[in-house]
Amino acid sequence: MPRPRRALTWLAGLVAALVATATAADAPRLATLDWTLAETLVALDAPPAAVAQVEAYHAWVGEPTLPASTLDLGLRSQPNLERLASLAPARILISPMFANLAPRLERIAPVDTLPLYTPGRDTWTQMREMTRSLARLIERPEAASDLIESTEARLDALQERLHGETPPLLVVQFMDARHVRVFGAGGLYQAVLDRLGLENAWPGPTNTWGFSLVGVEALAGLDARLVVVEPYPAGVRERLDEAGLWDHLVEASRGVPLVLPPVWSFGALPSAERFAEQLVSALEADDAA
Repeated sequence: MPRPRRALTWLAGLVAALVATATAADAPRLATLDWTLAETLVALDAPPAAVAQVEAYHAWVGEPTLPASTLDLGLRSQPNLERLASLAPARILISPMFANLAPRLERIAPVDTLPLYTPGRDTWTQMREMTRSLARLIERPEAASDLIESTEARLDALQERLHGETPPLLVVQFMDARHVRVFGAGGLYQAVLDRLGLENAWPGPTNTWGFSLVGVEALAGLDARLVVVEPYPAGVRERLDEAGLWDHLVEASRGVPLVLPPVWSFGALPSAERFAEQLVSALEADDAA
């Protein structure tokens, strides 16, 4: 027979396990086509039961990872509606990008549209608002407060790790060997650079998501340090070795170009923290070299 203290400890553990099981069972079964909503749900400790293009999510978003049990709904633009219906979700969450699918999705379950990246509005404010809206849907408003506070505290700590003068940064992602997305005003990367006190070298216009698709030649003459965000499209990295213009840009860069693991440029707070972590770590590693 267990001693009283051990018995109480065992009983407390059993109660905690039962509560956790009940909470998981009571949690609404959510499905989403949008990776930004998916990453935020995971960060809120309420991962969706189904997500479109799970494998591609892990390639482009990276972290936070989806549970192994996540059902793959197929293409984001053409989800498998039969598979989605078989899940019997309580709600389906989308962004305005997938608004054209709403009429078909509403035949399966109620659809909620959560906007982000509205032109003319502050990106960080919108990320906070979207996080709170999502937490209200899952009836966990305190989780949003925790996520916002922890993310902002982490970025403040990362900013304090930056020492010395950092040159303006030119953040790009390759679409093919000749074209890149270059990131500037209105996007997640810019919002993070602002919070870290770093300067963006891109002076040109950007779209709703804070980037412009340009030829590599458009980057010539910019006094900056190159930051390349992976993944590279198939075969592009090998072709860059043959591209004289890219070599010239690398030579003109204020320091060896920094290459970062994938970070979802259309993301919310989880991707913002991930980008900040990767960027500051890369700058520190370069300073130590």
